[in-house]
Amino acid sequence: MIKEIRTRFAPSPTGYMHIGNLRTALYAFLYARKNNGKFILRIEDTDTERYVEGAVDIILDTLKKAGMDYDEGPKKGGPYGPYVQSERKNEYMKYALELVEKGEAYYCFCSKERLESLPDVNGARKYDKHCLRLSKEEVEKRLKAGEPFVIRQNIPEHGKTTYHDMVFGDIEVDNADLEDNILIKSDGMPTYNFANVIDDHLMNVTVVMRGIEYLSSTPKYNLLYKAFGWEQPLYMHLPPIMKDATHKLSKRNGDASFNDLMEKGFLPEAVVNYIALLGWSPKGNEEKLSMNQLIEMFDVEGISKSQSIFDEQKLRWLNGLYIKELPFDDFVEKASPYIAKSKVAGKYDEKKLCKLVQSRIDTLDDIASLVDFLEEFGEYDIELFRHKKLKTTPEISLEVLPEIREKFAAIDDWNETNIHEAMTKLVEEKQVKNGIVMWPVRVALSGKESTPGGATELADLIGKEETLKRIDFSVNLLKQKLNA
Repeated sequence: MIKEIRTRFAPSPTGYMHIGNLRTALYAFLYARKNNGKFILRIEDTDTERYVEGAVDIILDTLKKAGMDYDEGPKKGGPYGPYVQSERKNEYMKYALELVEKGEAYYCFCSKERLESLPDVNGARKYDKHCLRLSKEEVEKRLKAGEPFVIRQNIPEHGKTTYHDMVFGDIEVDNADLEDNILIKSDGMPTYNFANVIDDHLMNVTVVMRGIEYLSSTPKYNLLYKAFGWEQPLYMHLPPIMKDATHKLSKRNGDASFNDLMEKGFLPEAVVNYIALLGWSPKGNEEKLSMNQLIEMFDVEGISKSQSIFDEQKLRWLNGLYIKELPFDDFVEKASPYIAKSKVAGKYDEKKLCKLVQSRIDTLDDIASLVDFLEEFGEYDIELFRHKKLKTTPEISLEVLPEIREKFAAIDDWNETNIHEAMTKLVEEKQVKNGIVMWPVRVALSGKESTPGGATELADLIGKEETLKRIDFSVNLLKQKLNA
């Protein structure tokens, strides 16, 4: 009987946080919070060859941005620290030697050449227990001579190992299909396979969540628990997140990491929300869920056994909902760096630009493409003035634009209200529908068929002087093209 739910996220500091890793962390976090348990962060840096400088900071920063506050871990401490594997090196060797004494592990002195000479079976070379048969005296002689060695797990050659997975049910594996894992490498560092078992036990981890690729190798870990006489944790293996029907999502293949998505203008809350739904279905049809809602609704029954496909268009849609619901001042703050990267940087009132785009974008990165037209104004096709539904034509536009210019020129206090009143007044005077005036002004100010915001918003944004200048340009363009 588990007294306390204790989950862990144990990433390797090998670069940016990819989406699959982040989902594992999220599910572990949600399960712990849902069950009033503890969520632990442990850095598994035993693979020194793949270690990337600064990667630990990326992990900490990602969890913070994603809203996953861990209870124990690096920089925070806790009763079972240290929480970085490289700082626990002596612990692993002690336990490995205990297994050697029990006959559950053994020293292996095999050279790289000998290992490579083993038969290749289905693309893999399984170790043949050669060094298990060395006498105790031979082993001691080689150790005293300083020969390099690893310590391997002694897995039974017969029988089966069975365990229960919370997602996939009962799993049974023939011991004969398992290889004698290396527990301690020649540099004295533990392998992932060994260190995670020792640390999970010493840190009292009661629920282990990880990718489905470990489903069939978990019996090796359970044999270690059995050898030590320790209680096994509960297991929850998660199906993969796929790029498409046949390819896993992978940073190596150039697929987006959490940081990549942030740089593309996705909001962390939206990414977390979307990732939660990649492999888990809440009860009900609602898809936009806050972290508190995710915690409240998360359950193991909702986790799928099938792979999920990462759909960036679906993420964009969800992100757009979050952007539209942002308080305006928050949106201005988040949009500011993206406006600074656009062609209009520093040329227009930032709040007016934000008002123009907030309801019309799915990511913050969309801002530049939406507003750059303001600085790309020049000669354009006068057929843009032709609008079948509004019944406008270049000829009608040439009649309307000089008249609206006159009214705009008379405005002393240039603002949206006065601009709209001027256009409405012309509509009344001409006894036409709004579009007969609004559409020509919109095209004349933008030179585009589609723009964020209407004529009123555009005129207010670019200012009186630029508005009059663009109307003059458009009138001359119409005269030139119609008289050609």
